[in-house]
Amino acid sequence: MHWYFSLRSPYSWLAHHDLLHRYPETAARVEWRMFFEPDDQSLTALRSARGDFPYVAMSRAKHFYILQDVRRLAADRGLEVAWPIDRQPRWEVPHLAYLVAADAGRGREFIDAVYRARWQQGRDICDPATMASLAADLSLDPKMLTGAAEDPERRAAGVRALLAVHRDGVFGVPFFVAGREKFWGIDRLPAFVAATAVVPSDVAEPPAEPHRASMGADQGHAGGCG
Repeated sequence: MHWYFSLRSPYSWLAHHDLLHRYPETAARVEWRMFFEPDDQSLTALRSARGDFPYVAMSRAKHFYILQDVRRLAADRGLEVAWPIDRQPRWEVPHLAYLVAADAGRGREFIDAVYRARWQQGRDICDPATMASLAADLSLDPKMLTGAAEDPERRAAGVRALLAVHRDGVFGVPFFVAGREKFWGIDRLPAFVAATAVVPSDVAEPPAEPHRASMGADQGHAGGCG
């Protein structure tokens, strides 16, 4: 059982909030897998490994709808959105830094800090300076986090993550998997939580690779779909 999150996606941010505040037992026992849109270097390596990353551009009308929709959903949860401005984003910066934090046993604290920085403070999480600041807050090595996107081992782990998502057929985030049952979007979270309690043993998933991450094919907005 696992769920796919993206540090870029507002809907993943809200799903993360709901998991922690409404379904903490589920959050504690399911596997968390990341999603990120690859840069040219990661995409080339992914395709060399027989994987791919489908992309669908977002329309202007859909963009404005999402601004309204996320504002409503956040308000329902007592949250206020500070919309970030992404200037030439490079999503390996925060997502490969997550692998560093996870190896140090601080992965979930890192996710919480990044979501807060991006969606409640409007900060640029693709800026290495933001990663350095968060590293200091979490008592992690700033150089390890800021340099993760340049580390060949982290790059390779990122490609393995994208390959796993390719194999899983994830087409948007947040995305939840319980055995053979799949659930797409924040509104499907309650159904996923119910399904996690009744996954038959004969469809149990094989052990996951460390840091096997999520990727979505429907990039209709900043996080795939909610």
